[in-house]
Amino acid sequence: MAFDSISAFLAMEGHGPYVWTCYAVFVVMVVGTTYWSAKRYRATYLMCKRSYEQQGPEGPATPKAAATFTRVEISQD
Repeated sequence: MAFDSISAFLAMEGHGPYVWTCYAVFVVMVVGTTYWSAKRYRATYLMCKRSYEQQGPEGPATPKAAATFTRVEISQD
Protein backbone atom coordinates (compact mmCIF):
# COMPACT_ATOMS: atom_id res chain seq x y z
CA MET A 1 0.00 0.00 0.00
CA ALA A 2 1.28 3.48 -0.79
CA PHE A 3 0.25 4.99 2.57
CA ASP A 4 1.55 4.09 6.02
CA SER A 5 -1.73 4.64 7.87
CA ILE A 6 -5.36 5.61 7.45
CA SER A 7 -4.64 9.20 8.52
CA ALA A 8 -1.90 9.44 5.86
CA PHE A 9 -4.37 8.06 3.32
CA LEU A 10 -6.99 10.67 4.29
CA ALA A 11 -4.44 13.51 4.25
CA MET A 12 -2.87 12.41 0.94
CA GLU A 13 0.22 14.55 1.52
CA GLY A 14 -1.83 17.74 1.79
CA HIS A 15 -4.14 17.02 -1.15
CA GLY A 16 -6.76 15.17 0.92
CA PRO A 17 -9.22 18.04 1.45
CA TYR A 18 -9.37 18.76 -2.29
CA VAL A 19 -9.68 15.08 -3.26
CA TRP A 20 -12.36 14.25 -0.68
CA THR A 21 -14.31 17.40 -1.51
CA CYS A 22 -14.33 16.38 -5.17
CA TYR A 23 -15.56 12.90 -4.27
CA ALA A 24 -18.28 14.38 -2.04
CA VAL A 25 -19.45 16.77 -4.78
CA PHE A 26 -19.51 13.88 -7.27
CA VAL A 27 -21.61 11.70 -4.97
CA VAL A 28 -24.03 14.55 -4.24
CA MET A 29 -24.39 15.25 -7.97
CA VAL A 30 -25.02 11.58 -8.82
CA VAL A 31 -27.59 11.21 -6.04
CA GLY A 32 -29.25 14.50 -7.03
CA THR A 33 -29.40 13.55 -10.70
CA THR A 34 -30.83 10.14 -9.85
CA TYR A 35 -33.48 11.70 -7.60
CA TRP A 36 -34.39 14.36 -10.20
CA SER A 37 -34.58 11.74 -12.93
CA ALA A 38 -36.84 9.47 -10.90
CA LYS A 39 -39.08 12.42 -10.01
CA ARG A 40 -39.40 13.49 -13.68
CA TYR A 41 -40.07 9.89 -14.75
CA ARG A 42 -42.83 9.55 -12.16
CA ALA A 43 -44.43 12.88 -13.20
CA THR A 44 -44.33 11.92 -16.89
CA TYR A 45 -45.76 8.48 -16.15
CA LEU A 46 -48.65 9.94 -14.14
CA MET A 47 -49.36 12.55 -16.83
CA CYS A 48 -49.53 9.85 -19.53
CA LYS A 49 -51.69 7.67 -17.31
CA ARG A 50 -54.16 10.52 -16.65
CA SER A 51 -54.29 11.35 -20.35
CA TYR A 52 -54.96 7.73 -21.25
CA GLU A 53 -57.69 7.40 -18.61
CA GLN A 54 -59.43 10.57 -19.85
CA GLN A 55 -59.58 9.25 -23.41
CA GLY A 56 -61.85 6.36 -22.51
CA PRO A 57 -62.16 3.01 -24.26
CA GLU A 58 -63.00 4.43 -27.70
CA GLY A 59 -59.78 6.41 -28.06
CA PRO A 60 -59.22 10.15 -28.43
CA ALA A 61 -62.33 12.35 -28.29
CA THR A 62 -61.58 14.16 -31.54
CA PRO A 63 -60.09 12.17 -34.39
CA LYS A 64 -57.01 13.62 -35.99
CA ALA A 65 -57.20 14.79 -39.58
CA ALA A 66 -55.85 12.37 -42.12
CA ALA A 67 -52.68 13.31 -43.93
CA THR A 68 -53.19 15.16 -47.17
CA PHE A 69 -50.95 15.00 -50.16
CA THR A 70 -51.15 18.03 -52.40
CA ARG A 71 -49.11 18.62 -55.47
CA VAL A 72 -46.87 21.66 -55.35
CA GLU A 73 -45.95 23.22 -58.64
CA ILE A 74 -42.35 24.37 -58.70
CA SER A 75 -41.30 26.67 -61.48
CA GLN A 76 -37.73 26.32 -62.62
CA ASP A 77 -37.26 29.49 -64.57
